[in-house]
Amino acid sequence: MKDLPDSPESWISGVKLGIVRLGRAAGKMKYTLLDERDITLVQEYAFEAKLEIDKDGNGAEVHAFAYDLLRGKHFGRFVQDLLWERHYGGVAPGFKVVHKNSITMDNRLQNLCLVPKSCRLPLPLETQRKHREQSLYWAAIQQLPPDHMVDEHFNDQSLSRRYYNANGELVYEEESTCYYECHYPPCTNLEREPREFSICGRCQEARYCGPSCQQRDWPIHKKFCRKKYHSVLRDQLPDR
Repeated sequence: MKDLPDSPESWISGVKLGIVRLGRAAGKMKYTLLDERDITLVQEYAFEAKLEIDKDGNGAEVHAFAYDLLRGKHFGRFVQDLLWERHYGGVAPGFKVVHKNSITMDNRLQNLCLVPKSCRLPLPLETQRKHREQSLYWAAIQQLPPDHMVDEHFNDQSLSRRYYNANGELVYEEESTCYYECHYPPCTNLEREPREFSICGRCQEARYCGPSCQQRDWPIHKKFCRKKYHSVLRDQLPDR
């Protein structure tokens, strides 16, 4: 949990918000934004990031999820639903809470609205990009120190199985169905289908929605990026 700094040089000066660290999802460390009046929720709920895959094949989204500390994960819900119930008394049947700017981590109350479940709110890609780059979420994430923005965990075996020959060379890789988010911390672009994004040619881990984000992320990523080598597998000689 981190309060947004009140810097006189920033255009967000005077705005009091909370940034809650959720953990890793879609290959990246995730945070969510809360209004000042909702910051006290961290005393009652545990927060985490949850990847939701659309059953109709329309990609996936990462949402902030909260569950009661005393009752466990079976008594949890998406943060946008929790906030709507807290301030407006609940979500009416047949309706859902969505994020106006399409940034699911931006859970300020003014960014939430109620729409029929049959209604989809996908903005055109160019509009999404414009909203993201001008959003308070973008500005808030950039306020975080680099060591908070990036949490590198390479060789996550839960996401893929790799097969090597006798010389230790990669001959086949089998990936589970996983949708990645752009590795650049402020960017919230998520793959619409698995393996859509380009991948860092050096570490073979970080994924980007485009060259612009990859270039912007390099000053931070280069501190963690390591060329991937596979050692030759040899039988160990017995100790003498």
